[in-house]
This record gives sequence, C-alpha cells and structure tokens, in this order.
Amino acid sequence: MDYFVHDTAIVDESCKIGAGSKIWHFCHVMGNTAIGKGCIIGQNVFIANDVVLGNNVKIQNNVSVYTGVICEDDVFLGPSMVFTNITNPRSAVVRKGQYTKTVVKKGASIGANATIVCGHDIGEFAFIGAGAVVTKDVPAYALVVGNPAKQVGWMSEYGHRLKFDKEGIGSCPENGEKYKLEREKVFKI
Repeated sequence: MDYFVHDTAIVDESCKIGAGSKIWHFCHVMGNTAIGKGCIIGQNVFIANDVVLGNNVKIQNNVSVYTGVICEDDVFLGPSMVFTNITNPRSAVVRKGQYTKTVVKKGASIGANATIVCGHDIGEFAFIGAGAVVTKDVPAYALVVGNPAKQVGWMSEYGHRLKFDKEGIGSCPENGEKYKLEREKVFKI
C-alpha cells in the first residue's frame, strides 16, 4: 500500500486510493469510491458509495460526503461541513438511486459548518464562508457567506479577497497574480 489507513478506519475493498493519501481515525469509506493522490481524510469522516475525490483533497474532521458528490483537485472541506444528496428527504420514502449530483470544482474551499444543498455546483477557487448555507450555484472565484449564502466578493486562488480598480483589474496580495472582473465573472489573466 502506498497510502495510509488508520487501524480504526474502515475502507471497503472496492475503493481506489491514490498514492500518499491518508485516512485517519474512525473514518468509513464505502465501496466504489475513488480517492486521488495526496488526499487527507480527517477523523470521523464518512464517504459514501461512488464518491469521487480528486488529488490533494483535504477533508477536515466530522464531514460526511454522500453519494452524488464529486470534489475535483485541491478542494478543501472544513470541519463539520455538510453535503446533502436528496432535495426532499422523508424517512418513510425510499429515494435511493434518486441522488442529486453536486460538483465542487478545482481549488474551492468550503468553511466549517457550511451546508451545501445538493444540485448546486461550487465553481473553481470559490470560497464558502463558515456556516454558510448554499442554495444555488456558486461562480468561480466567488466569496459567499450567510444563510442563505449570498455573494459578497471575489477571492484569489491563494484565498485572499480581491479588490478591483476602475478597469476591473485586481491582484492577489500574496503572489501578485492578476485577475479581471468582467460581466460579473472573474478570471485570472
């Protein structure tokens, strides 16, 4: 094995786990899950059947990742954040196989105790604030906070809030990379 699984973790046989990944205490990774290279799965994490995690995904403690969720490379899932996968759950109504897909795109970060309602994708390098409740798609580089989550700004790929000049140009204070705000979208230039 070129990955680590703590003695208290349960990993079903049909999982694929990339080199250098670490699965810590009291986790359960169910069947047909794909975990990329260099992932860190914190304590008490549940990963359901058929979940796909890209490379370098970091999942903090007490997170459940349900069937229908796809996390691309470099995604960060904060402590105790929540995904859903059914829009209208009822205990007495079986809806297995009716899961709604959610994609968290490359480099996105989801803060502690945030909730992502299924069927709403999170754009590349988006930043979901702690405790936010996401009820609609989040654009690339967007900063959203609150319940329901509302966009309050834009973030750089290094996780800094961007400020734009009159021409719609902003730069990351950490690495100087430039971004353009145009027609309510941000892209790196």
